Parts: sequence; structure tokens; C-alpha cells
Amino acid sequence: MHSSHSTPSPVQEFASDALQAAVFANRQDMGRAAAAYVAEHLRELQEDRDEIRIVVGSAPSQDEFFEHLTTSPLSETLDWKKVVAFHMDEYIGLAAENSQSFRAYQFEHFVSKVPLKGFHQIRGEAADHEKECRRLSDLLAERPIELVCCGIGENGHLAFNDPPVADFEDPEWVKIVELDDVCRQQQVNDGCFPSIDAVPSHAITLTLRVFVSAAKLSCVVPATTKAKAVAATINGPISTACPATLMRRHPDARLFLDPDSAALL
Repeated sequence: MHSSHSTPSPVQEFASDALQAAVFANRQDMGRAAAAYVAEHLRELQEDRDEIRIVVGSAPSQDEFFEHLTTSPLSETLDWKKVVAFHMDEYIGLAAENSQSFRAYQFEHFVSKVPLKGFHQIRGEAADHEKECRRLSDLLAERPIELVCCGIGENGHLAFNDPPVADFEDPEWVKIVELDDVCRQQQVNDGCFPSIDAVPSHAITLTLRVFVSAAKLSCVVPATTKAKAVAATINGPISTACPATLMRRHPDARLFLDPDSAALL
């Protein structure tokens, strides 16, 4: 069993409505603490489940979280053969082999590291995007999502639910979206694309319905570039103007921050 003394303690803890938040001394501590939190939950679930369904985000902000979750000592405590993972979003037109695809991120940081029961890919290169949305929707509707491991965008998005397209009461599980300029510029800021013109304009995303219906949300948000979005998430009105404010209504959501992302709180 993983010993708790190596799990970093937060330097600050607080709540905003139902959302529990914690600030850690640095980015590594934040990632390690989030990994320990997720691993503890997965261990509880694996006691009596044959399948645990999770959704995972794909972005440089998640690097430290995945690093600690997929390596010793945490990884050995988990029965990965019970875990089925979905990723949140994928650019339309990008194949899995493209290094800028979110599947490439998942294969590098997660899927190649642990023996998952299954990984459901969003096929951005699919010829019929609507059909691909229906395929994923059917998979998501089969069984409940136990856990979403996410970040938030510079515009406050969850997955690719940017403010113009976010819907807290979305009837769909999966949809095609046009990405807003802040979201596309973030991909450049993150070093994933050389210019905003190189960032695809459309994507397939899991909707906010997935976040609303999931049993637990674990959200990891480092970096100065996210400070405004974090402040809006914690202190702004609950609204699709900042989709991440949805977490303040969720019965079991936790936010992991570093000093940079918490700078405006």
C-alpha cells in the first residue's frame, strides 16, 4: 500500500461552493498529490468492480499528474486491467499518429505506461464526424463514468467546451465544436503548435454532460497562464462564460493548484 507520508500536504486549502481546492508548494507536489488522490479512489473502486470507467485530459498541464500516477510506487497499487479510459477531445482531421493529436499525448503519457482494460479513442480522422460522435455517445451511455481527470483552459473550458459552445444542460454526450481564439492561442502558448493558424479550427469533444454526470472530478491546473481562469472558476459567477465554474455545483470535485495558477486568488 502506498505510504501517505510521501504525499505532499497543501500549503492552502479552501472551498468555493461545493468545490474543494488545494494549493501546493510547487508543480511537482501538485501533480504528485493529485495522482495520490486519484489512485486512492481507484483502489477503493477496484475492490468490488470489474470495470472502472474514467475520462482523462490531454495537455502539458497534466504531465506531472500522469508521471506520478503511472510510475512506482503508486502504479503498482492499482489494478489497471479494470480501468477503461476515454480521452476528452480530439482535433478534427488529425490522425492518432500525428504528434499534435491528443491521442499521441495519451499514448506517450498514459496508455503506453499501464495495462488498461481499454482505451476508447476519439477518431479525429474519421470520415463521418457525426457518426463518430454517435459511436462514442453509445459507449459513454453504457456505464457510468466514475472519475474525470481534467484541467481547465485559459478561457475556463472543460474539454473543448469553450464559452461560446458550453452548455451545462447539454443533451448530448459528444459533439463537434468550433474552437474559440483563446482556446486555439492556448495551444500555441503550450508549445503544441507554431502559430494559431496551424491549430485546427474544429474538434470532437465530450460535453459538459459527461462532467455533470461523472461521480468524481479531479482537476489539475498549474501555471501563470491559468491564473485568470482559476480566479474566475473560484470567484466568478457560475456560468458558461467560465465553463469550469460547473465544478462548484458538482457534489464531488477537487481542484489541485500550484502557486502560479493560484496567484490571483
